[in-house]
Amino acid sequence: MTQGTPMTTLISIALAASIAATSGLARAHGDADHAGKETTVVKEQKPWGMAGDAKAVKRTITVSMTDTMRFSPEKIDVKQGDTLKFVLKNDGKLMHEFVIGTRKDLDEHAALMMKFPNMEHDEPYMAHVAPGKTGTIVWTFNKAGTFDFACLIAGHYQAGMVGKITVAAK
Repeated sequence: MTQGTPMTTLISIALAASIAATSGLARAHGDADHAGKETTVVKEQKPWGMAGDAKAVKRTITVSMTDTMRFSPEKIDVKQGDTLKFVLKNDGKLMHEFVIGTRKDLDEHAALMMKFPNMEHDEPYMAHVAPGKTGTIVWTFNKAGTFDFACLIAGHYQAGMVGKITVAAK
């Protein structure tokens, strides 16, 4: 430790580095609205699919997020191989998000969000949407199965802000 450096600052830096190194899902999570920002999308295969190309979109689904801690629709059916565009409308007065994953991944991320509510992330299967705003996700469901989506903002997941995506095999 250098002279004059507060121990709490060093602990905070070490904790942040540890979280960043060990968390595959949670990268960042502030109050900023990430919707509409152009970024390079990494096409990493996940158990629930991979980032899609806008040119390949077969269907657009509008999902409403409300302060009653619910999504509408709560259940979405997809065919394996389809690329969907999710238009995510935050119809509430609170920040909400839409995160696609497996129950296990969402449980782990939700636990981190309870401990570190101001974390930021920008994965292609996540959209953080400010009140009254709209976000989008383009996703290719190339794996059959049942997957989940949720709002992982501290307390929202625990209040039941979850949904299901069923991907029918070809």
